[in-house]
Amino acid sequence: MTNQPHPPPPAPELFTWEFAADPYPAYAWLREHAPVHRTKLPSGVEAWLVTRYADAKQALADQRLSKNPAHHDEPAHAKGKTGIPGERKAELMTHLLNIDPPDHTRLRRLVSKAFTPGRVAEFAPRVQELTDRLIDGFAGHGSADLIHEFAFPLPIYAICDLLGVPREDQDDFRDWAGMMIRHGGGPRGGVARSVKKMRGYLAELIHRKREALSDTAAPGEDLISGLIRASDHGEHLTENEAAAMAFILLFAGFETTVNLIGNGLYALLTHPDQRARLQSSLAAGEHGLLATGVEELLRYDGPVELATWRFATRPLSIGGQDIAAGDPVLVVLAAADRDPERFADPDVLDLSRRDNQHLGYGHGIHYCLGAPLARLEGRTALATLLTRLPDLRLGADPAELRWRGGLIMRGLRTLPVEFTAESSAQR
Repeated sequence: MTNQPHPPPPAPELFTWEFAADPYPAYAWLREHAPVHRTKLPSGVEAWLVTRYADAKQALADQRLSKNPAHHDEPAHAKGKTGIPGERKAELMTHLLNIDPPDHTRLRRLVSKAFTPGRVAEFAPRVQELTDRLIDGFAGHGSADLIHEFAFPLPIYAICDLLGVPREDQDDFRDWAGMMIRHGGGPRGGVARSVKKMRGYLAELIHRKREALSDTAAPGEDLISGLIRASDHGEHLTENEAAAMAFILLFAGFETTVNLIGNGLYALLTHPDQRARLQSSLAAGEHGLLATGVEELLRYDGPVELATWRFATRPLSIGGQDIAAGDPVLVVLAAADRDPERFADPDVLDLSRRDNQHLGYGHGIHYCLGAPLARLEGRTALATLLTRLPDLRLGADPAELRWRGGLIMRGLRTLPVEFTAESSAQR
């Protein structure tokens, strides 16, 4: 008898609740057996999933893959299902996630000055202040939901400050943003309604700020004022572009950080040896492990599971697979960042990992603009929580936790924890 090759195990089922809880075994199967895989998404749209690191990195920088949904060869049933719900009707399409050069280059240049290392460093005391204030709100209780009470509000208030949303309006933004990240968990049409409300508010705020704008920019001027100033001084930024830019900075700039903090804390709480290493390092006044640790948390279980939509502008090949013009392509960052061809022991969490060129914030010209701010918020949040609440522990069985059902982002719905309450004297 001759030895017959064993057929591969059956393809895993994608986009179920079980898959959402732990997609990594399914991604391992795809990397090995179908690294560029065509699938039907829950929305009914068919797209290619790219799962190997080398292919993913190539696709993220490939100029033949456009960010503009106009290149989608979409059937009638798929119309408008490849972006943020409601953005098309709210005239918020002209943002960095939907455009290509030269418009992408122009708009990114206008806003990039808000995220320089120097500007982010100036913002660090405010991030620390927000972090401490939020922890103060629950530190005396002995328990908390770290998503709703901490990981969610921190980046919302931070990005609102950066944009120049008045403090008295920031709770409205928090409500709208909360509806936007519920995905399937809120009332039908709730995301689109929140997008519409946010669009109306941004139009009014841009008008108010334009009326009050001084002739010269003040140091540390808020981002919306800077966008208005650019549109009034030769950069040709339309009001729709300014509103869309503010919208996407809020939308993309907070949910990624919610998930970085939430997923990161969950990983540390379920890997006590790594958490103990980090706490010892922080107690000794060292921050090297915190810096490499945040990068490892981004790689191990990052906030963005799939990169945002790309569309083939002409026939091309990725990983030996032919892609037709007009086809959507989704790069699976979570799969690429666990590729054993690129990372040693990829399923092991190692906060001191040095060779860590992960794709958690993308690659190429669409690399996440707000990554420096997100890293600052992640480092501040983790260090402050683990220092102030050293015996932090999960308040529920990991199997009971639920992950939000979205296509692009990966994050927990809740993260219940328990700890020894701080006394009022400590606080």
